[in-house]
Amino acid sequence: MPNADLYELAEKYRPEFPVFRSATYLNTCSLGALSERSRSALIEFADLWSRWGASAWYDHWLAATDDVRSAFARLIGADAAETALAPSISAALSTVVSAVDFRERTKVVTTELDFPTLVYHFLAKREQGVETVVLTSADGVSVPLEAFAEVVDEQTALVATSHVYFTTGAIQDVTGLARLAHERGALCLVDAYQSTGQLPVNARELDVDILLTGALKWLLGGAGLAFTYVRRSLTEKLRPTVVSWFGVENQFAFDPRRLTLRGDARRFELGTPAVPTVYTSRAGLELVEEVGVGQIRRRVSSLTEDLVERAQAAGLRVRGAATLETRSGIVMIEHPDPAAAVRRLMEAGVIADWRPGAVRLSPHFYNTTDDNEIAIRLLAG
Repeated sequence: MPNADLYELAEKYRPEFPVFRSATYLNTCSLGALSERSRSALIEFADLWSRWGASAWYDHWLAATDDVRSAFARLIGADAAETALAPSISAALSTVVSAVDFRERTKVVTTELDFPTLVYHFLAKREQGVETVVLTSADGVSVPLEAFAEVVDEQTALVATSHVYFTTGAIQDVTGLARLAHERGALCLVDAYQSTGQLPVNARELDVDILLTGALKWLLGGAGLAFTYVRRSLTEKLRPTVVSWFGVENQFAFDPRRLTLRGDARRFELGTPAVPTVYTSRAGLELVEEVGVGQIRRRVSSLTEDLVERAQAAGLRVRGAATLETRSGIVMIEHPDPAAAVRRLMEAGVIADWRPGAVRLSPHFYNTTDDNEIAIRLLAG
């Protein structure tokens, strides 16, 4: 789609997001902007609660959870039976990893660029005999496939890393990582929180075993809901030891003497889901599906390149991947005091975020080059 058409796409959907009436929003990487349809969905949830109380579970809310699983499955090219809901990626990770057998293969390979939760989870298992190898990034931007190849071996149970690094926005070769892991008998777990919704993500084409993501960011659903994908052929082999009543067959039988896990990925679900976020996420997923992830990727890529060019022209240093194909919608602009810079942006009506050593800007399909111009001008001033 030509850039002019992509601009029209942004203009068409921008009125859906009230934040732009009062601010320049470039912080999707932290929290997707609230759409009018997600706001309406939240009101719908509240109205059902007000009218029906707990009865809303049976006639409305459980069906809404099915809708969300199905919408997520479509987004990643999977079946609904391969998906499960969780309150956060931290919880999803705890449940699914509880099913991994570390008795014979004791090694997990991850990187220093991954979100700390992913790394902490395995470091905390050291006393259980799990060895966590944290790969170093030579350039501070990414970790090449060759670095994984040097350490993934017959002792490796799991390669656990990100599709897009939150630290730099660099896109990893997940297909290559999955191939490497499988060749050496390991599983591949991918944290796709920073990719789903801004990049095309097909779990089967990527050939990953486990994929975790959430509604908070590019999927425009808000806080309180994460998604788990587990390859169908793997589900029966993974028996979680972190289990809840939502993860068992006949959950409403309330049988305390028998544990029969569900036959699909819902065995990895924990307790009562955050129904308000189920409603806002259903609306957010609908919006992403309506716009189309392919179009979103082209729009975000165009905005990212514009941000990089403007920043460099203003004498600012950008920390990120070297090529268009490996850059996502996360732009890290180095700054000696990024927290103070973000406060100044906020005072001027620009909402961004920061991480150590850099201001982070993250446009979505609803942004324009005018937003970029305002942010870079303020940062350079």
